[in-house]
Amino acid sequence: MAFISNGTTILDAGAFNVSLGNLVLLSEQTASSSASISFTTGIDSTYPIYKFELIGLHPASRTQLTFNLSSDGGSNYNVTKTTTLFYAIHTEDNASAGLSYDTGKDLAQGTGFQILTRSDIDEDNDSSCSGEIFLFNPSSTTFVKHFISRMQQMAYNNASADTYVAGYGNTTSAIDGVQFKMASGNIDSGTIKLYGIKDS
Repeated sequence: MAFISNGTTILDAGAFNVSLGNLVLLSEQTASSSASISFTTGIDSTYPIYKFELIGLHPASRTQLTFNLSSDGGSNYNVTKTTTLFYAIHTEDNASAGLSYDTGKDLAQGTGFQILTRSDIDEDNDSSCSGEIFLFNPSSTTFVKHFISRMQQMAYNNASADTYVAGYGNTTSAIDGVQFKMASGNIDSGTIKLYGIKDS
């Protein structure tokens, strides 16, 4: 069988349902002066791992990106969480660099929104943050719900800030909703994609 005919592949023509690996795009949302971005469908027992890709999120004003979990279909985002946060930072002028744990931005059995970017994201036109979050086995009714996040941003002080957050939602209820929002103001622009990851 010819794979290319008149410059068109059979993949382009839709002849095959081709697997691109174990990563399955479930949904995508684009911010436009959005107060928040919520995912309330597609997070269920279909996949053991879910991945959020956050691409070029730009704040309307200088602030931090946060997220929270829901176990009631998105009616409330207030799951109890215990988390840890550390970050690396390096300024453009090479005046400051380091790696630190931030005890003020983790949670100890807290229900509030978890900060994902340790420093404020700059509101300049060329500034944004990007990264990823993995949510493990959210439909389990036996275990707590683990997550891992890594975000890279252009910080307010003209610095590269790389923030790592990990923790668990301390509930045996199924997690079926995730919400992202800035600590203050709107998400001016950017895209968030939700993927399911197959276990084989």
